[in-house]
Amino acid sequence: MSTEERADAATEVADPPASGLLLRLVRRQEVAFALIGAFNTVFGMALTVAWLTVLPDAGWAPLAAVPLAYALGITVAFVLHRTVVFRVRGHVLRDFAGFVAVNSGGLALNTALLYLAVTVLHLPAQPCAVVVMGLVAVASFFGHRHISFRRRPAVEAGGTVG
Repeated sequence: MSTEERADAATEVADPPASGLLLRLVRRQEVAFALIGAFNTVFGMALTVAWLTVLPDAGWAPLAAVPLAYALGITVAFVLHRTVVFRVRGHVLRDFAGFVAVNSGGLALNTALLYLAVTVLHLPAQPCAVVVMGLVAVASFFGHRHISFRRRPAVEAGGTVG
């Protein structure tokens, strides 16, 4: 690691950004995460509807609308979670890769748990969907905290990180 990279890493760890407006209002990172997640869900729905409206009335429009909405939605979610909820700097590409991985893991976990609940345990689908989505949202929060936006603990004066 070069001297400049070490200085950037030390600054990143030693000087975390001040809390943003949302965190000052709600005072809990978990609540801010949920609010941004709710916003992004509505935003994703609006993007999907917008793409379906803008794209030509052809049989392939839904096949394009969903991925286009997802690509824009995940980018906006990343920026909001990074700047408003977790308040980190540096490592943008690493953070984005982790963010996409955690979201993809959430999709896989959501699919698997709902499938098991409905087909194996024979539980009602709609209530299970709500419970599973809630569990996956909690797991996603910790995934983003410990994978997507993880940073080393601050180094004490003269000490090292172990």
